[in-house]
Amino acid sequence: MPWLLVLDVFPFSLQIRDEDSGYNKNLFCIPKHYEEDLERVFIPHGLILDRTERLARDIMQDMGSHHIVALCVLKGGYKFFADLLDHIKALNQNGDKSVPVTVDFVRIKSYCNESPAEKISFIGEELSTLSGKV
Repeated sequence: MPWLLVLDVFPFSLQIRDEDSGYNKNLFCIPKHYEEDLERVFIPHGLILDRTERLARDIMQDMGSHHIVALCVLKGGYKFFADLLDHIKALNQNGDKSVPVTVDFVRIKSYCNESPAEKISFIGEELSTLSGKV
């Protein structure tokens, strides 16, 4: 049976308000090539990693014993996707249960000549393997 997983994470989400000032950049290891361009840090890398791990745990709990189909939107999402899958894999290997995980990738083109396109197009592999999944 196909599943549609919608995570209602708003009550548990990290919220950054317009008036938040962020953290002093001197509290962090900032690569030299970013130092002059960066004024403050709003979300530290460690916090992103921890939230990604928590998201993986929530996905595993919500999916139960159902097959997980993970779809990565390239190129921007690949690093987050890889980190999320690493956490899911670790939970899958070390938990009480193991569920199948299928991975697919898609590129989406939403711009044409540096202007937003009227129609979004999918580039790359045939997505017929996702047919019937919700």
